[in-house]
Amino acid sequence: MIGRPVSLIITDNAASMISVKPGGNAISVRLHRMFLSAGSDVISEVAQFIRKRKGSTPLIRDFIRQNSGCLKKTVRKAVINADGKYHNLSDIYGSINDEYFGGAVSAGITWGTRSPRYAVRKRTLGSYSSHANIIRINPILDRKRIPRYFVEFIVYHEMLHADIGTETKNGRRSVHSREFKRREKLFQHYDKAAAWEKGEHA
Repeated sequence: MIGRPVSLIITDNAASMISVKPGGNAISVRLHRMFLSAGSDVISEVAQFIRKRKGSTPLIRDFIRQNSGCLKKTVRKAVINADGKYHNLSDIYGSINDEYFGGAVSAGITWGTRSPRYAVRKRTLGSYSSHANIIRINPILDRKRIPRYFVEFIVYHEMLHADIGTETKNGRRSVHSREFKRREKLFQHYDKAAAWEKGEHA
């Protein structure tokens, strides 16, 4: 069905239901234990997602939604506010989740709190908290002059953190591993987003 050997790990990861990492002759797949009770139609779509790693996955999305009660959720104290004046994070998150993650990322997303003007440049544009399973996007990006594709790239970057997590190699923790950087460049507007950011800080 997939055409290559698969190394399967069953997880309780509440941030990412399906994670696919190619390597050598085998594909490493991390799958939430909820899929142990999935029907053949859902499993077939999972296999298709593993093979292509993108594309429409309506059965997977519906299955995750129907079984969300089995996720080990952290109590979230953060106020979720995804509606912006110029950019709606929920819409961006949803489209990226479908196109790049098969609807498998379950993290919440919100605009961060606004900081004094002098502190803004010192802050990152986005962050992911594995403890709260929440992505926060710097509200400085909710401006008319900020192109949507750049906001999409920042959201995609943080969703990758939720999907991949932190890797440990030779005793060192890596949040931007080689696999992370490889997948980051799969974003459709990666070059354009990188060029725009470079122009902003030139």
